[in-house]
Amino acid sequence: MTSAVILFPGLNRDRDMIAALTKISGKAPAIVWHTETALPEADLYVIPGGFSYGDYLRAGAIAARSPVMDALRSKAAAGNRILGVCNGFQILTESGLLPGALMRNAGLNFVCKEVQLEVVNAETVFTRSYAKGQILRCPVAHHDGNYFADAKTLAKIEDGGQVAFRYAKGTNPNGSVNDIAGIVSEKGNVLGMMPHPENLIEPAHGGMDGRALFEAALDQLEKNAA
Repeated sequence: MTSAVILFPGLNRDRDMIAALTKISGKAPAIVWHTETALPEADLYVIPGGFSYGDYLRAGAIAARSPVMDALRSKAAAGNRILGVCNGFQILTESGLLPGALMRNAGLNFVCKEVQLEVVNAETVFTRSYAKGQILRCPVAHHDGNYFADAKTLAKIEDGGQVAFRYAKGTNPNGSVNDIAGIVSEKGNVLGMMPHPENLIEPAHGGMDGRALFEAALDQLEKNAA
């Protein structure tokens, strides 16, 4: 499987994401600048974390209006896999590719620490190598990670199995409604999450809990099991 990483001014987690994708797939991802109006063919498109445009207006709001996003919406409609982590999640909600919004953390502080994630839906292309209810370790680093959706939208997300991850065991770092840490689109091919699985993919990181997400998204599960 091939991958592509979309870059915006102000992102600072792109190198971590590129390294993770390269190590797991064995192929360096294509790099796409935000001014591009077409995307290369890839099986997985990723928007990494950081502070696109300095988080002016709202986190992800300016990046969501970049030329490349129309092409990304077309890829999503065609069923391509798209992953947005941290600022990438914020960009996906601001662009309408995922429902809800990411607001300022409830404590009004930047949070950088490890949390625990509960796998809520283990049947998506991203989470299929985990078990439902499994608890994962994963780091977070954000100032605007407080997920919110109105009551009608929230009910639809919950009832439709769109919640992929929740903060578990009282580790919610930002006040997200229903402890939501990550959601998928209705089709299940777009995942947005605030925690950083790319920073826990090998023993040198102190654990490998995030690796299986990329192995699943990149169809590396069968290869690694062989």
